Amino acid sequence: VTHSLKYFYTASSEVPNFPEFVVVSMVDGVQMVHYDSNSQRAVPKQDCINKAAEALPQYWDIETGKFLGSHQSFKANIDICKQRFNQSGGVHVFQKMYGCEWDDEAGATEGLTQYGYDGEDFIAFDLKTKSWIAPTPQSLITKLKWDSDTAYNEQEKNYLTQICIEWLKKYVDYGKSTLMRTV
Repeated sequence: VTHSLKYFYTASSEVPNFPEFVVVSMVDGVQMVHYDSNSQRAVPKQDCINKAAEALPQYWDIETGKFLGSHQSFKANIDICKQRFNQSGGVHVFQKMYGCEWDDEAGATEGLTQYGYDGEDFIAFDLKTKSWIAPTPQSLITKLKWDSDTAYNEQEKNYLTQICIEWLKKYVDYGKSTLMRTV
């Protein structure tokens, strides 16, 4: 069986009655954590996530801090994209999806990090080359900047191939009953 841990970050501008920034994490398609800029707290959505987090007492503070920091950088990213695409006001959305997959029989693993802007691919991480793929001229500046940060790219690869997989295995182990109900 292939298991997955995925995070979805969504920043938006000028969307009425919707938080400016939302994060959702999913294990095998089941929502585990929710964060938004209105509550400013990472909130567990399944009991099993608290069991997995017991190994790290400051887990929820770390998650909340990570999301708070991402909120600010995502707001800036919307402004950067608006400039690059020669846009002014209006509704705009900047998204990130990242995570990993693990085949519990074959032991194979995969990792992915990709960003989108206004529903289109903006930039994606190539795990094999530890570099970024820019599908548009507007994302080329970001690719060149991010490709030059080899230490960060090594860290990204380590997260996707090691740390993410370790957490996924914990979540799957602690969440067997929750996750099995959805199959």
